[in-house]
Amino acid sequence: MVATEVRTRREQILAVAAQLFARHGFHGVTIADLGAAVGVSGPALYRHFPGKEALLAELLVGISEHLLAGGQERAAASDDPHEVLAALVDFQAAFALREPELIVVQDRDLANLPPAGRRRVRRLQRTYLEIWVDTLCRIHPGLSADAARVAAHGAFGLLNSTPHAGRGTEAAALLRRMALAALTDLASPAG
Repeated sequence: MVATEVRTRREQILAVAAQLFARHGFHGVTIADLGAAVGVSGPALYRHFPGKEALLAELLVGISEHLLAGGQERAAASDDPHEVLAALVDFQAAFALREPELIVVQDRDLANLPPAGRRRVRRLQRTYLEIWVDTLCRIHPGLSADAARVAAHGAFGLLNSTPHAGRGTEAAALLRRMALAALTDLASPAG
């Protein structure tokens, strides 16, 4: 039971940290701010995390691991690349709708991670990207891997614009349809 309580407190701290970092930036939030937001003293947070950098690392590494695991799961669920692509887009759209703060923190504060953490996040992200690249190349056999990477990054940009487009399901559904339409129509332009 104690482990559950500790994990629940950690999760609460991580959720609040994501909100505060998204709103004020990593450097605009102190340990005292985090503690006050979760109802404990700032120093009490050190029982859960050695410092702000560790909190940021757990947020960004954790979400990168989650996205990779979800991408791998969806890729393994079907041999039909069209089904995999739809599942990947749905997964990314659901993440963007559910975790807009993490998108903002990732965009703005990745550089604040120590080098080892930054490398780990980038490695996880590249592996997740390659699931999309493989899927797109299976759908579009003449598409180069480089072009598929550009297309996948474009889809991420579109789907991850949710923090700016609004959290409503209507906005997310529109972004999902736009991403699927763009990714399924990658025909080469005429001469």
